[in-house]
Amino acid sequence: MPFSPPRYLVPFHPKRISHHFVDVMIIGGGIAGLRAAMEIDPRLSLLVVTKDHMRESNSTYAQGGIAGVLDTADNFANHVADTLTAGANLCDPDVVEMVVREAPDHIRQLIAWGTKFDTEVGGELMLGREGGHSHKRIVHAMGDATGAEIMRAMTVRVREELKAQIWPNTFTIDLLTTEGECRGALVWNAQHGKTFVWAKQTILCTGGTGQVYRETTNPPVATGDGHAMSYRAGAVLSDMEFMQFHPTVLYIAGSSRSLITEAMRGEGAELVDANGHRFMPDYDPRAELAPRDIVSRSIVEQMAKTNHPCVYLKLSHLDADFVRGRFPGIAQTCSEFGIDIARDPIPVRPGAHYMVGGVRVDQDGRTSLPRLWAAGEASASGLHGANRLASNSLLEGLVYGAHAGRAMSAAALEEPDTFQAIPLENPEAGARHEPLDLADIRNSLKSLMWRDAGVWRNEQVLQEASRTIDTWIRYALPRQLTDPSGWELQNLLTVSRVMIEAALLRTESRGVHLRTDYQESDDKNWRKHILLRRDTEPEFVGL
Repeated sequence: MPFSPPRYLVPFHPKRISHHFVDVMIIGGGIAGLRAAMEIDPRLSLLVVTKDHMRESNSTYAQGGIAGVLDTADNFANHVADTLTAGANLCDPDVVEMVVREAPDHIRQLIAWGTKFDTEVGGELMLGREGGHSHKRIVHAMGDATGAEIMRAMTVRVREELKAQIWPNTFTIDLLTTEGECRGALVWNAQHGKTFVWAKQTILCTGGTGQVYRETTNPPVATGDGHAMSYRAGAVLSDMEFMQFHPTVLYIAGSSRSLITEAMRGEGAELVDANGHRFMPDYDPRAELAPRDIVSRSIVEQMAKTNHPCVYLKLSHLDADFVRGRFPGIAQTCSEFGIDIARDPIPVRPGAHYMVGGVRVDQDGRTSLPRLWAAGEASASGLHGANRLASNSLLEGLVYGAHAGRAMSAAALEEPDTFQAIPLENPEAGARHEPLDLADIRNSLKSLMWRDAGVWRNEQVLQEASRTIDTWIRYALPRQLTDPSGWELQNLLTVSRVMIEAALLRTESRGVHLRTDYQESDDKNWRKHILLRRDTEPEFVGL
């Protein structure tokens, strides 16, 4: 049966909630959202809503970099081929071609806007190589703080040059829809309570879903809000079985699960097991530079062979000064736990990192729901296929943010200058119940997803997980939860349930989706995307 959660999370009546009118609403302040904002015509009113402060997003925490053909020894065909190979034969070739060809101009544009990428002594951009790439084509900033530097420069431009209206610390509860179209969103903040934001055009740039897992590199805000609210609103989700696990996440009791950038392996770091054995050549001829899905599954298998909870990243054979200078942020984090990255092995294991699936969009970021757009990690564009190539995510946010921003701006300009609120009501939602221990359910969900829908899955554990989540949904989703912690839990439950449904449907292993009961890829039957929409049977679309 199709999964059908309640349409809205909270009861409301338009006469009891304040109203705000804009031409364009951007939900999310990461790289995709800010890039979209830069394309909105200044004649239009624009509102950017973020659930935390502006720079709290997956974009900010991106240590890696942006991939682009910037070296004469490289070419577009190489970057396209690497992306298609990593995507496990499920990428949209036209989308890959478009994004790869636009990459260099977007990188140069970031530089013009004040982004300070790392350079060689002569002033040329310093290019790195990461897993799955055949050439050096990754630009970085401050060694391992690329996302933070890009977001700094873009935030300055959006705030100071474009004078965009920004509502930080504002939670978007649900999209507002009528007659099959999106008309804005219902938002909440501590100062003003609930507000109807009515918009001609709305875009979701809400980031990922990593917080459904116990082990994740994602910040606390990555609770799949955009995925869940778009599903409730009736938009099509695609490829939700494909959660990418980053192979190397710092594994120390008491620490946050900090990402250990793939660039380390690009510079020559080696993976060894508890016995000191360098094991990646046993699994793939590319060794540590194999794509992320291969490295992640290899680490999990090696942990099982050695009966050890992690493996280790070793850099002691590299120049110590170079290592500390190239990765200053990681060096600082590890030093807090007594680890000198130039000398000591770094304990690592895979962690949930990037949601490949999301709201299905076309090349301009249009979703299946009129007036609703999406870009970045919240979307499924076809670029990544079944496994994202390293450093293509920030690139996708730039390209699709720009495309969607231009297209939605043009659409808003074509509409009449005046529009009115629509008398939507949701009086029945949220009957009062006894309080729930939200933290307990959330922790149980994260542990369940890590155990049963992690790097390896199978039908039995996925079915058990589905039944357990359905039980939680029956008593948690209908309740009147009144603050972001409750709304986030409802979103996490919704997204987890959709992810498990997609994982059960795909009876093969492909890219980051690994089934112990179907360990081979099956191009004849499964070179296709799984599309899910509430109240509708799954749809399968071949390439």
